Amino acid sequence: MSTVLPPRVTPQRRLPGVLSPASLNATQRRTVHMLASLLLDYPDTEWFARLDVVEGNVVGLPRPVADPLERFIRRARAAGASDWQQMYVTTFDLKRKCALYLSYYATGDTRRRGTALVTFLDAYRAAGWEFDAAELPDYLPAVLEFSARSQSDVADALLAAHREGVEVLRAALESMDSPWADVVRAITLSLPKVDQRTRERVLALVNEGPPTETVGLSLPLPSFRPTGSGKGEQP
Repeated sequence: MSTVLPPRVTPQRRLPGVLSPASLNATQRRTVHMLASLLLDYPDTEWFARLDVVEGNVVGLPRPVADPLERFIRRARAAGASDWQQMYVTTFDLKRKCALYLSYYATGDTRRRGTALVTFLDAYRAAGWEFDAAELPDYLPAVLEFSARSQSDVADALLAAHREGVEVLRAALESMDSPWADVVRAITLSLPKVDQRTRERVLALVNEGPPTETVGLSLPLPSFRPTGSGKGEQP
């Protein structure tokens, strides 16, 4: 029976299919993370100016990760700066399940969020780096840059600990047919395959969303620089 009224019940959202990791060596994996870090940033004039350089680095990657990144770059160029910027804001600033801040998926805007952000800062320092940017330390492009530049097991641990956030973000973007889904797909292909327990947690987050207790967050948050310990030197 058809109706003009909005539905009162809707089916639960399903997760996208599990992706088998692409075959990448360490250098290729760092390249994927650096390129994804750049492509997930706000698309200002400088963002568009470096697309040629980004595309040049995509060429040497295996096709499973190169194809979605090249497709994303083509769509960005075809859209143009103004429309692409508007799409970016609509996608990442206005939708809770498309947040680029990894700890948000587990803690929402609750009191636990502050502790989670400090954990990120401590992780950077443990690897011999300092976080020095206007964004929060759990900003996905920053974590990916850390992974690309530090060559540290700490970066792997951060991404593993917040894998649910990456997968929820991918599910949300793919459900919207967002062009940024291709970038997150490339990230997923660079990471180990998720296990069943992780998928169950992801499904819960997809259908329920992050915690919603609202509190003010004010953390003095200083790109990355080595602390001088020697462990954080750029590759």
